[in-house]
Amino acid sequence: MTQQADRHLVYFADPMCSWCYGFAPTIAAIADHFADRMPVDIVMGGLRAGNTEPMDDKQRAYLRSAWTRVNEASGQPFDFEFLDREGWVYDTEPACRAVVTSRALDPALALTVKARISSAFYAGNRDVTRSDVLADVAQEAGLDRDAFAEAFESPDARNLTMRDFLTAQELGIRGFPTLIAGSKSTGQYALVTNGFRPLEGMTDALEQWLAREEAGGGSPAGADQTS
Repeated sequence: MTQQADRHLVYFADPMCSWCYGFAPTIAAIADHFADRMPVDIVMGGLRAGNTEPMDDKQRAYLRSAWTRVNEASGQPFDFEFLDREGWVYDTEPACRAVVTSRALDPALALTVKARISSAFYAGNRDVTRSDVLADVAQEAGLDRDAFAEAFESPDARNLTMRDFLTAQELGIRGFPTLIAGSKSTGQYALVTNGFRPLEGMTDALEQWLAREEAGGGSPAGADQTS
């Protein structure tokens, strides 16, 4: 394995995180740009995993405001009618487990499945806390529906999803999206962004970082944090 192939990006996200949805075109462009030179590994963060409380008026108002900000910053479409649902529980564990299941079945599709779940939820007014809806989305992304549905309900999928959540916690990831770059062999990583960030300048910054790494090391050029 070459040093360059050893390097990768690690993307911490949640399919039901609105800022991750806003960041979806950016991370897709980065993944396409670097491809096998610096692949993107996705780790689920568990934004509201295990939540059992139905959405109330206060939460609806908060979400409406947050979704409006994401729409304005990213241009991603939202269907606000979803917020009118009564008794709905904002539990992100099933959506996260769907991405983990997809990653196990076909790692190359994990980022696509995550983006499709986000789009189904935010723009399609589809309830992605439901296993049948998640199986439909996985099929739309190119996975076998029956194989996905079986794997999704397995103890392995649940355990791997919890492992993702613990990994994010142990690394001190405090918000999503978070993107880091580094080397699998050295275990050294640098922050690219903590929070939403548009694509402009990011691929150039990462290209500069790769060049500096080849020359002896460095941190992602222009790396910053966005709340």
